[in-house]
Amino acid sequence: MAMTLNIGSLKLNKWQLALIVGTPLAIGLGTYAVKRWTSAPGGKETDRSKTQSEQNRGKGKIEKQALSIDGTAPDSELEKSKKSAELGEPLTPLKEANNYKIEGNNCYRNGKYDEAIKFYDKAIEKCPKEHNTDMAIFYQNRAAAYEVLKKWSNVKEDCTAALEYNPRYAKAYYRRARAHDATKNMLECLDDVTATCILEMFQNNNTIMFADRVLKETGRVAAEKGMRTRVPVVPSACFVNTYMRSFIADPLQSIPLPSKSESDAPLKGFLRARQCFINEQFDDIIPACTEEIESSEAEAQYKVEALLMRGTFHLLCGSYTESKQDLDAILGNGDADPTLRAYAYIKRAALFIQLDEREKGLADFEEAERLKPDNPDIFHQRAQILLLLEQIEPALVEFSKAVRLAPNHAIALVQQCYAEYRLSLLVGDQRRLEAVMRSFEQAIEKFPDCVECYSLMAQVLADQQQFPQAQQYYEKAMKLAPNNPALIVHQAIMMLQWRGDIEKAVELLNKAIEVDPKCELAYETLGTVEVQRANLKKAVELFEKALLYAKSQAELIHVYSLHNAAVAQINVTKKLGIDMSSVSAMVHSGAMPQGM
Repeated sequence: MAMTLNIGSLKLNKWQLALIVGTPLAIGLGTYAVKRWTSAPGGKETDRSKTQSEQNRGKGKIEKQALSIDGTAPDSELEKSKKSAELGEPLTPLKEANNYKIEGNNCYRNGKYDEAIKFYDKAIEKCPKEHNTDMAIFYQNRAAAYEVLKKWSNVKEDCTAALEYNPRYAKAYYRRARAHDATKNMLECLDDVTATCILEMFQNNNTIMFADRVLKETGRVAAEKGMRTRVPVVPSACFVNTYMRSFIADPLQSIPLPSKSESDAPLKGFLRARQCFINEQFDDIIPACTEEIESSEAEAQYKVEALLMRGTFHLLCGSYTESKQDLDAILGNGDADPTLRAYAYIKRAALFIQLDEREKGLADFEEAERLKPDNPDIFHQRAQILLLLEQIEPALVEFSKAVRLAPNHAIALVQQCYAEYRLSLLVGDQRRLEAVMRSFEQAIEKFPDCVECYSLMAQVLADQQQFPQAQQYYEKAMKLAPNNPALIVHQAIMMLQWRGDIEKAVELLNKAIEVDPKCELAYETLGTVEVQRANLKKAVELFEKALLYAKSQAELIHVYSLHNAAVAQINVTKKLGIDMSSVSAMVHSGAMPQGM
């Protein structure tokens, strides 16, 4: 395949990576799509794609940055006013008020904040109230002095007064947002920082970074509540099958059902759960397993298997407490089959990773390896986790072990190729990158019926901006799995990256929802597109749909952040009387409106 390979292209965080790899055991992480498809030319990322350490450094700059006071003038201006007074020229109330403001500004610059406040008091008292711009500045400057003194209620009151005189005063919104942040009124803070972003036409990176931090905090608070109140939802058949296919030797999938000749009685307990699994009747699996678990010892032939299957489906539904209880029961049973215990460790490791308890998760993989050192699933599942944790070289070691133990498992092989691809970019090795692309082609030749081979190759080609070739591989993948919603969403994202074709992307995203009405990724991505199109109410509806099918706290934080951002934009544009679609158009065109 003749192509030019771009060694510096890929910068992914764990959300994007999980989406690409399709990691089934890190269930909550596999849902983040690239959002700012058209934000920078040449496919390069904007400041919103910075590393976490860069963001943290940026946050520090935001916190330390002091907003300036307004209406500053050189001291010569004040001297000129004093000479005019000495010559007997009468000062208008407005000029006198501005003289007080200048005195206040001088005190502010010299760190005499209490004195500055007294001068701003006099300016506010003296100024005729019809001079809206001046009155707004006086209140905003006094708020600046109060902010240094951490008198947050005074800051809020003065910023509110400034906004009554000048409803589009970006600096007053920003200062009030910081006061709300200091007092942990995060939703009010979000509205004010959103107003600032809109009035600044999203051109100020400091404001955008502040807004991102506030969004994450509001998302975190909402997600904590959401985790307590959410109703578990059994995932779609495609989701469950993708998860199960990632295992190489899962014992739950190898237990045979009795032949019809052996018994005409209906299946019960675990065997009924197995039958339901084969028939994709996933809603019935947990009740069937419960029947087995609660039956007498004499009747329960598959109690441990039932615990493992029920714990697995609780995990897939996001019912982490219930899942852990079942897995703990297996691990606490020293008489349980070692293979089943090893898989209980693997599943519990995934659960801990979901809950951001990384060390516990990795420790469970070690315990599984002690029990079954030659089980390829231990190494394959751990490799995917390490890849998500950005530990690429250790992940490659694990992938290599899995492929050595199970050379005919296509998914492990192609994910190993993908890890090699990421490492070649990381170290800047062009020859290694070219060898990786050949490895992808060899994997496809060896496993022509593996949808993951084609989809991962398409992802890599799209990252290399080889969009026509990527589309060919997506089409091949779709022939193998025409109702795979993740594939359809990937194509929609590529349409935005490649052609900026929003209409085609929307068509594909709606198709993904049609084939899988429980596809959280499709709702979330379509909601983000609607935000880009300034259809904010529609976006909120889509994010609320996504929240119904989000499974982990990390996923909930992300979707709540998107939801809260859209709600804040609705609130602010209504309050300011601004049409968000016109703002969006001006931002993308680079045009700046007058009077904003």
